[in-house]
Amino acid sequence: MINTVRGTKDIIPAMVSDWHFVESVFRNTSKLYAYQELRTPIFEKTEVFSRSIGDDTDIVNKEMYTFKDKGDESITLRPEQTAALVRAVIQNGLDRESSNLRLYYIGPYFRYERPQKGRLRQFHQYGAESIGSPNPEADVEILLLANKVIKELGISDYKLLINTLGTENSRQNYKNALIEYLNQNKESLSEESQSRLQTNPLRVLDSKSEKDISIIEKAPVILDYLDEESANHFNTVTKLLDAVGVKYVIQPKLVRGLDYYCHTVFEFQSSVLGAQDSFGGGGRYDGLFAQLGGKPNPAVGFAMGIERILLILEAMKITHKEESECDVYVVCGNKELSIYANQIAEIFRNKGARVISDINRRSMKAQFKEANRLNARYSVIIADEEVSRNSVIVKNMASSEQQEIEISKLEEFEI
Repeated sequence: MINTVRGTKDIIPAMVSDWHFVESVFRNTSKLYAYQELRTPIFEKTEVFSRSIGDDTDIVNKEMYTFKDKGDESITLRPEQTAALVRAVIQNGLDRESSNLRLYYIGPYFRYERPQKGRLRQFHQYGAESIGSPNPEADVEILLLANKVIKELGISDYKLLINTLGTENSRQNYKNALIEYLNQNKESLSEESQSRLQTNPLRVLDSKSEKDISIIEKAPVILDYLDEESANHFNTVTKLLDAVGVKYVIQPKLVRGLDYYCHTVFEFQSSVLGAQDSFGGGGRYDGLFAQLGGKPNPAVGFAMGIERILLILEAMKITHKEESECDVYVVCGNKELSIYANQIAEIFRNKGARVISDINRRSMKAQFKEANRLNARYSVIIADEEVSRNSVIVKNMASSEQQEIEISKLEEFEI
């Protein structure tokens, strides 16, 4: 037997109704905020991600699925969506169509990571991006959309962490202070953090290593290094969130794992997930358009892991499996009557009903047994005696009430 590739998972029919539910929440809530769906290819030229995410990030260094195609071009399965979305906006001139673009996406992504609960090598995300406004109002709109989605999903056990990375000038001043502090404690840091100190020092703040935690707790915080522009931007974000009653926690050590972020960054966490408690996050990335060859264009966005959301819903016992898989089960008395079975099944399907018609030539007893297993609402019984009168028996499976109805009048029957 050939199994799935490690770190991938089949989504079998019993799971699909929960996926349909979360996807419908994503789409419907995005529409409330006037966000439109954009879809990009699942693979891109490698430079889309190496230039935007950062050569010194774990994603580019360790996790991307990159290969040469037959034209000897380096291709990468997308590890995240923002860079690909920005590429699509630039290439298709979408930023020329509107001074404010509001876009959302749903799809699969790929990273070569150690598989664990809530972390797969092929995973799925929903996200949204607001493009064109440098103002904190855009940050808050994105946060409101994300928060609304979580509420609509029925998730109550979560918290929103926010921070600012400020302007490039603020960030560089903070980075210098952080590097100086970490160098003083370099020998006590984990091996991974010592490596990050040389390449991407802000990522040391992400470390979950017990060796690093006490050092990180005493590290400088970026809030002490903000210039006036950075402080005003962040203060406006928090005031606007306060005004609409969105609760948040300011977490000065919060940084995002990608190089393109500036100003507001945020993360949604749920204790239901255990140690890997993050299920979504994002921030502002005003410099990314220029990095990918476009005109400078401010933007802010977020992404949420669908598999992690489903784990939260499962823990909260929130399920959306349909009670019935079938509205009408057509029970056929014998194979000679199958022509009637197909005709009658199509009559009900044209009315929008979910219909199953026996195709295995089983006994009527076996067919009724399956209709009960599927929790069918009605059965339509086709037998010689009734067909001779151009009629069938329609049975309410819940009440066992049944009536004989002429075939010509089935279109009038209300399911």
